[in-house]
Amino acid sequence: MKKYLAGFLLLGILFSCKKAEETNTFVQVKEGKFFRGGKPYYFMGANYWCGMNLGSAGQAGNRDRLIRELDQMQQMGITNLRIMGLTEGPDNSPYRILPAVQDTPGVFNEEILVGLDFFLNEMKKRNMTAVVVLNNFWPWSGGMGQYLLWNGADSIPYPPPHPNGDWDKYQKFTAQFYSNKKAVEQYNFAVLKLLKRKNTISGVDYVEDPTIMSWELCNEPRGINNTEVFNQWIDSSAAMIKAVAPKQLVTVGSEGYTHVPDYSGTDFMLNHDGPNVDYTTVHIWIQNWNWYDPAKHDSTYASAKEKVLKYLKDHAVAAKKLGKPYVLEEFGIMRDSGNFDPAATTKNRDDYYAYVFEEVYKLSQTGDACGVNFWAYGGEGRPASLASYWKKGDDFTGDPPHEPQGWYSVNNNDTSTIKVISTYAAKFNAMNK
Repeated sequence: MKKYLAGFLLLGILFSCKKAEETNTFVQVKEGKFFRGGKPYYFMGANYWCGMNLGSAGQAGNRDRLIRELDQMQQMGITNLRIMGLTEGPDNSPYRILPAVQDTPGVFNEEILVGLDFFLNEMKKRNMTAVVVLNNFWPWSGGMGQYLLWNGADSIPYPPPHPNGDWDKYQKFTAQFYSNKKAVEQYNFAVLKLLKRKNTISGVDYVEDPTIMSWELCNEPRGINNTEVFNQWIDSSAAMIKAVAPKQLVTVGSEGYTHVPDYSGTDFMLNHDGPNVDYTTVHIWIQNWNWYDPAKHDSTYASAKEKVLKYLKDHAVAAKKLGKPYVLEEFGIMRDSGNFDPAATTKNRDDYYAYVFEEVYKLSQTGDACGVNFWAYGGEGRPASLASYWKKGDDFTGDPPHEPQGWYSVNNNDTSTIKVISTYAAKFNAMNK
């Protein structure tokens, strides 16, 4: 009996090892789809940009909260997180995540990077994968505007909510990044610094860690009036990363064609067609793009959904032509009637989440999509005051510092929204078995 029991135990150990080996492997792309451990990999994901700051043992860190929120997301069935990996100071700057990874160019805040180590290691324990964002077209993490300020610009012409802020001036300013050789060199230096890091918690080199599914060049980069150099930057940056991290995927961080492609200078096909760009992404923002008014839900919601469906399907067709996986990695909607109060109802949001998840799920079933990340999980974070802008010392929420707090956050007590997320997470995860 002992002999047979030992055999069964050995078989169980081997099976467990094989199962762990299959799941804890790098995500790969084959025939326009994601695979992990030899199986299809579809996911329900969340945007969770504050993870590395929460993981810090220093200023603004809260590891206990981070662990609780990772447990909450794991319980929902979330398996992928889109996170920040580099942020730029200085720490007295407005509208951005603080403390930053780089307070001055080339000088890195080790406390925050150890926070990223801790965060990635906790994700690894939960078999989650990370999309690590390396730059930002918008000012809320420093990003391209800060690199320009470090390399010749007099000031950053901040967009709203800055007094007299102008979106056009900001975007045309930021699009100069691609042509600023020194700014691009500083970005490259920071990216390589991160890629060549060894995790101080796990002891694993970042480029050898399957927890990192992909490196994302930038959050929502736009070419604006500098599109030719923009596309050259995409190709050269992707090639640089692939040379150092060949086991991991690379993506651009694109919104897609956006609602104003001629102005934004985005071209979904051209932005994703390079040999070192592994998969495609889109973002959809029905309120920001003036497709939807939460104060006029009854008269604007139906048409907004039609536009969402068309946007999803048009980009799915384009991704198929490229032969690359397709992910909706950002979308969101306000609480009912445009209310910023965390206690406000979420009937409209729950309906919209279910609608978007269902459409992406349908596309996934036909092999035309691979995953979705909602924006964003705020967990236990709450605004200091309703619709206020984040300042150092406030809770991190799902809303970045340049946006009114409470706008798009999914909180840990949003029971009905969490139920919708969990229901569809189960459907996506079932496709992997």
